[in-house]
Amino acid sequence: MDDRIDGHVRGPGATDLATARALEKIGDARAVLLVEGITDQIALETTAALRGRDLEADRVVIMPIGGAHAIDRVLTALGGRTRLAGLCDLREEELFRRGVTAHIGPAHTRAELEDLGFHVCVDDLEDELIRAVGVEEVEEVFAVQGDLRLFHLFQSQPAWRGRPHEAQIYRFLRSSSRRNLRYIRLLVEAAAARGTLPRPLDALITAV
Repeated sequence: MDDRIDGHVRGPGATDLATARALEKIGDARAVLLVEGITDQIALETTAALRGRDLEADRVVIMPIGGAHAIDRVLTALGGRTRLAGLCDLREEELFRRGVTAHIGPAHTRAELEDLGFHVCVDDLEDELIRAVGVEEVEEVFAVQGDLRLFHLFQSQPAWRGRPHEAQIYRFLRSSSRRNLRYIRLLVEAAAARGTLPRPLDALITAV
């Protein structure tokens, strides 16, 4: 049986499978959104649903590319076939900027990159969501999911005791790929309920 979270297979080969499924759909696509991995895909799908968007009906395909290092290869393969846009982390911005400049148009600044449809999470998707939701409400989400005690045990570990609360939450989420995938949707929903959806997610979905 597939190990799935929010309809997405996880584990080895999951990103390759998600990429292959996206490639099957791009022939009729009006726009393709390039993201680094499945967590970004889940975040954008959730954002679209919360905004009342049906991406399939709108012929918008989200394609995980398996990391920012693949952006130049993907842009080479897809350039000119359909409208391209995307999302990356701050540390990968330069890779995306070089690829977009080479294949789509000048993107020498963050503003130029956004004008061409590519948005940057600061520092990354999880960081954006923790700041958008706030540490107290993130803990409320943990409590609803039955994970608050586990989080408190994590906080008590010598390596994390006394560290900033945001850093503890970030590491707790990232310490398990299954946990991270599960909470991405929940934190996007919590941010939307607060009216604080991270700008990169909202701007990208709004733009297409």
